[in-house]
Amino acid sequence: MNWINNVVRPKIRSLLTTRREPPDDFWKKCPGCGQMSDRRTLEEAQLVFACCGHHDRMTAEQRLKHFFDGGSYTRLPSPHVPVDPLKFRDGRRYTDRLKDSKAATGLEDAVLLADGKLGGQSVTAAAQDFRFMGGSLGMAAGEAIITGMMHAVAKNQPFILFAASGGARMQEGILSLMQMPRTTIAVQKLREARLPYIVVLTDPTTGGVTASYAMLGDIQIAEPGALICFAGPRVIQQTIREQLPEGFQRAEYLFEHGMIDMVMHRHKLTETLARIVGILMAGRAKIAATAKGTDPLKHVNGHVNGASVDAKLLGTSARDAETVHAEPVADEDRFVTQSKKGRTDPVAKPPVKGAPNTP
Repeated sequence: MNWINNVVRPKIRSLLTTRREPPDDFWKKCPGCGQMSDRRTLEEAQLVFACCGHHDRMTAEQRLKHFFDGGSYTRLPSPHVPVDPLKFRDGRRYTDRLKDSKAATGLEDAVLLADGKLGGQSVTAAAQDFRFMGGSLGMAAGEAIITGMMHAVAKNQPFILFAASGGARMQEGILSLMQMPRTTIAVQKLREARLPYIVVLTDPTTGGVTASYAMLGDIQIAEPGALICFAGPRVIQQTIREQLPEGFQRAEYLFEHGMIDMVMHRHKLTETLARIVGILMAGRAKIAATAKGTDPLKHVNGHVNGASVDAKLLGTSARDAETVHAEPVADEDRFVTQSKKGRTDPVAKPPVKGAPNTP
């Protein structure tokens, strides 16, 4: 009887009366307005707060899952690069920071490459993860982006980049800065192949990433409220010692000043990208079909769009074109001497040798 009173009844009572506490990360505070939202609802809304529409940061896996058709994609391997070639150390060893970031994110570096379908069209995508050392650009990230672009060229499919970075990785010094021109050359390879390169600028995209491949897209799209800049607003304000305009360097501000093409809500982003890719690839196929039996100089409004052209074709096109001759103008109507400036009458003709009253 004592066993029932001392053990069984307290356990039954605890099961009936004890309230289960939610986990510590169950609630998340909106950075925009401060309201609380539960994690499950937030993830179902693609990390967009219903209270004010604030777009929270996404991981690379979350980004690609919502981007590809059915959330299905194939991860592409990135080439291996030397680890810590400068033997860098500040407060901690660079190798220790890399180990912590890899353990926290499950990624090898800040860029995740993938192949998949978007609206039925095969595309290659790269997503930067801000959790991995602020999405900074180092040798590994640069190699991943170049590999993704070259893969898109080899597969003859568009390349879409989701940028989220604090800039170049200081622990790799000049080696990280060298990724800026290297990725720019890879972008040029996409253009030579006439493949669409679309950039989605997310919060934040700053530093050397903004100064290189992130602003070289054929179409530049940004998420609402994303910080997009080279130097941050706090640094600029401290340097010039003036108050900056409201919303300075945010996506909407850049759109108003012509720096980007559109600001797109995350819920409409995938649909918009699929439509853009479909239009660009359909136009590319039409151009290729038209160019087979016609003069290459005339297949796109008379322009070549950067492709190399045989000199003979240029000569043929010039001969076939309508020639515009310059209208002859007398010298007195073309030139005004210094002494005659300010006069409205034409300058007198120079005397002709052998004419009357000519010495």
